[in-house]
Amino acid sequence: MKDRLIRIVEKEGDFRAFAIDSRNLVEEARIIHGTSPVVTAGLGRALSAVAMMGAELKSQQESISIQLKGDGPVGCIVVVSDSNSHVRGYVGEPIVDLPLKPNGKLDVSGSIGTGYLTVVHDMGLKEPYIGRVELQSGEIAQDIAYYYATSQQTPSVVALGVLVDRDYTVKAAGGYIVQLMPDCSEQVVSQLEKNIAVMPPVTQLLAEEYTLEKIMGKLLQGLSFEIMDESEPLYAC
Repeated sequence: MKDRLIRIVEKEGDFRAFAIDSRNLVEEARIIHGTSPVVTAGLGRALSAVAMMGAELKSQQESISIQLKGDGPVGCIVVVSDSNSHVRGYVGEPIVDLPLKPNGKLDVSGSIGTGYLTVVHDMGLKEPYIGRVELQSGEIAQDIAYYYATSQQTPSVVALGVLVDRDYTVKAAGGYIVQLMPDCSEQVVSQLEKNIAVMPPVTQLLAEEYTLEKIMGKLLQGLSFEIMDESEPLYAC
């Protein structure tokens, strides 16, 4: 099946959201760069995030890039998207071997280490907008949420995941971003918090063949929203 990205708005303008199923493009990135599982996970999360951020862009001349640079063994992860969510990426060190975390998950934060997240929004003008924040966890989703909160004053929910199979191929990949608008009601915030508290990991849902509509229906249960459009994100060298 093709990768998909959907864009959602709340009918009263309280929030907007994006969701992506990116298994194919993350698998293509894995093959091109020859990444080990923990690097596949980190690169895949970043690619999924930048594809959704690309869907926010207003014109064909715009692009957005994310750089995660830390003192961990991977060195850096750089990804970029255009307004069609056509993405590409680069990793400093594609082969990193780290023990699993105590919960059995790949140690993405350990591979990146401590450092900075930089977001560059090129609007086709003389000078791009550059935002930079310290990495909060190195797990990428939390770091991007922190960037939105501090650099754009936009409280956001960000979930990203990559499930690597036993043969090192990508079994599932994707995520979602929910951005609260300035006049978002307390009722919406409260309902969203309740829903987040019981949400399973996004890769678990994708591996169980949940559609993006079903995932977001679960996340946004009790809230009024509609899907504005959808696109096919691609890895484009």
